This record gives sequence, C-alpha cells and structure tokens, in this order.
Amino acid sequence: MNKTKRNILIIDDNDIFCESVRDILSNELTEVLTANTGKDGLKICTQIKIDVVILDQKLPDTEGVSLCPSILQQNDQTKIIFVTAYPSFSNAVEAIKVGAHDYLSKPFEMAELELTVKQAFRTQELEKIEQIQNYHDNKESEEIDLISGQGVFDNIRKMINLASANDAPVLITGETGTGKNVVARAIHYKSNLPKKLFLTTNCAAFPESLIEAELFGSEKGAFTGATSLRRGIFELADGGTLVLDEIGSMPVHLQSKLLGVLEEKRIRRVGGELFKPINVRIIAISNIDLEEAIKDKVFRDDLYYRLSVIRIHIPPLRDRKQDIPKLCEYFIGKMAKNSNISLADSELSKLVEYEWPGNVRELKNVIERALIIHHGHSIKPSQLLKNGHNLSSSTINNHDNKETEVIMLKDMEKKCIGQALGKYSSNYSRTAKALGISLSTLKRKVKFYHLANNG
Repeated sequence: MNKTKRNILIIDDNDIFCESVRDILSNELTEVLTANTGKDGLKICTQIKIDVVILDQKLPDTEGVSLCPSILQQNDQTKIIFVTAYPSFSNAVEAIKVGAHDYLSKPFEMAELELTVKQAFRTQELEKIEQIQNYHDNKESEEIDLISGQGVFDNIRKMINLASANDAPVLITGETGTGKNVVARAIHYKSNLPKKLFLTTNCAAFPESLIEAELFGSEKGAFTGATSLRRGIFELADGGTLVLDEIGSMPVHLQSKLLGVLEEKRIRRVGGELFKPINVRIIAISNIDLEEAIKDKVFRDDLYYRLSVIRIHIPPLRDRKQDIPKLCEYFIGKMAKNSNISLADSELSKLVEYEWPGNVRELKNVIERALIIHHGHSIKPSQLLKNGHNLSSSTINNHDNKETEVIMLKDMEKKCIGQALGKYSSNYSRTAKALGISLSTLKRKVKFYHLANNG
C-alpha cells in the first residue's frame, strides 16, 4: 500500500538552520520546503498542502505569532511548531493561543525537533481517524430510520426510547432480515453513548474453541497459536455498546461465563489470573426462539432472564404488510436519488401480496435488483419473485399452480440439515463443512431440530 507523502515547511531567515533541518527530516516519505520570510512561507502554504510548519518567531517582515492564523486559515490541519531564540512564558502562551501545536526554544538538539515533528504527525493521524469515525457515526445515526406504517412500530419506538435512557441489557428477537441490527443501532445512537464505540460480533461465526478468546481476550501462551496478548471484544467495547448477534449459538459453558460478566462487570482473559473491570452496554440479538432453546437445554434460563431486562420483538414483514409501501418508497429514494423512478400501483399490490420469507432484507434486495435492471422510469420488482418457491401460497393458488408452497425458513433449515446428515451418513464434521457452518453450530441445530437419529 502506497503511503501519502508528507510536507514540512521551515519558515526561518537562517539559511544554515533551514538546510540542517532539511537534511535531517527529508526522506522518501517527507519533503522539506524552506522560506526565509513570512510572505514567502504563506505563499507556499496557499500552493501546497503543508502538514507541519517549523516557524521562527522573528522574521524579516513579520513575527511568527502574527503568521499563525494565516497559515491555519489555509489548512486548519497543519501543525505549527513555534521556535524562538527569545524564550519566555508569555511568548509560549501567546503562540499556543493563536494555534501553535508545540513550542521549542533555540538552541535545541535536532533529536528533540525530530521527536516533536513525529508527535505532530502522530497527532494528525489520530485526528484524522477520529474525524473519519465521527463522520461514519454521524452518517449512521442519520440513516437509522424505522420505516413503518401505522401502529405496528409505535410500541417498538417506545421500547427503543426506554432502552436508550438506561444501560440495562436488551434482547432483540425476530426472524432473519426483520431489522434487528437497525433497532440495536437506534438504541445506541439515541443513548448518551453516540460518540462511543458500537461493536458487533456474531456468536455463530467462530469455532467453539476460539469464541471465548474472541470475546474475553487471551494471554500470551494461553493456547497453541497465542503468541502475544490479545484483547477481546469486551475490552475493545469498554465504555460503548456491544451487540452479541445470534446469541443462541453461544456454547452453553460460555453462557455461564457471560452471565458472570453481566453480573460482576469484569472479565478475565483466557489463560489470565487477573480480573479487569469493564463497562459495556450489552444488546443481544436472536433469530431463534430462546424459550424453546431453554426447553431443549441449549440455552440457560438465567442468562435469558438477565439479557431480557428489556425485550424487543420485531414482527415479520408478512405480519405488517402496511409497512411495504413506505419501505419501497424509502429504498427507491435512497438507492436512486434524484431520479424519476416510480413503482406502479399494480406492482405495489403484488409486493404486498407476497409473503416475504426473507423479510425487510429480501424486500431491499429485490428493489435493488429491480433498479439495476430497470428500463425507463418504472421498475417491476414483482418479476423477480416469479420463480417457484419465492411465491406465496396464495399467489400460487391464484395462478392455479399447486406444485409449490412457501415453507418457513426454520423448516427449510431443518430439511437442509437433515438431507446433509443423510448424505454424509451423520458424519458431523463433513456435514458442517458442506453446510459452511461450525461443528458446534451444527450440533446445536441438530439438538434443536431433534435430528440426532437422522441418517
């Protein structure tokens, strides 16, 4: 990856000083420019983006303090290192007041100047990272829209406001694609933590042997491959919000440890002996019925009650079809800004009739695909639904097609796992690999769907 070249400008009337500093600070990533007067220095600042200015207090045509505001007016990210042969506390205070980043008194060691310049570059990098993060935070908070028709989301909005007013754990449930992560972000950005970290981890994305280290961190030598200390996501999210997605996939032995973290507000790294206090707001997300998982003894009831201090359930799109027109309008407006693309009433009727097994996520994808392939000023997303299993049973019956019925995603998953187990003669390792899921996830699914005798 190519690194951006940085520019340093020395504004000083001493040519020997300028050349000495140029020789020391110049390298393949840093260009050092010089100017002997304030006028010439300011001219360079108007022509080139300057990262650091080494500015002398006494110049032939002006004083450095008077030049600072003009330099910063050209680029407020420039770091000014003020140097003077006439040091005094009042000069230092005045330089800082007008925007200088640091202050050095002549004579000084070149190593001291090198360190000061490195610190100025580092400050710039950190400020840029913060600005990018704030930009993303602001964009995300602006884009968190809960689009709905009348009534259905009113209660959810009330629960979001309740959750954002305190730091109690929240459990968000609902089918895949209903918008659980959107609700989680809404809680975060409405709370008093909008500038803090918002991190998400998927509990089903890691092998059972690694998820503990991922969550709580590990000490050097804790296990094979742990070559250095590693902070877990709980530590990284300290002071912010941590979303535990697919919480139902967490191994049972780790559920007890998570319960302890919630109760005691401290964690211990894998292989460590010391406890570290943490302050993290937990939002758990599940697309499976955790109460059923409790009955099947794959989820702890005490953890369930601790996580569901505030419980928000998002109904599937088929139960809130009045939201579909507004959602379509929102997606078209967002994906095709400043266009005259419209959705005909006949098209909208077909979309409302459809059962949407993939919920809002499926609707968004269908609208996006329709926009990509559209011709003229109208789109026909319903054409993307007419492929057998995508049709609702009512739509199929209306078209005298009795061969296919919509089946629930849960039933489809159960059937898929059962077929895979049969194909691989109940070899769990080969089945998990073929399905693209972890072995621990497969075992939990087998137990949940009572497939243990399959094959």
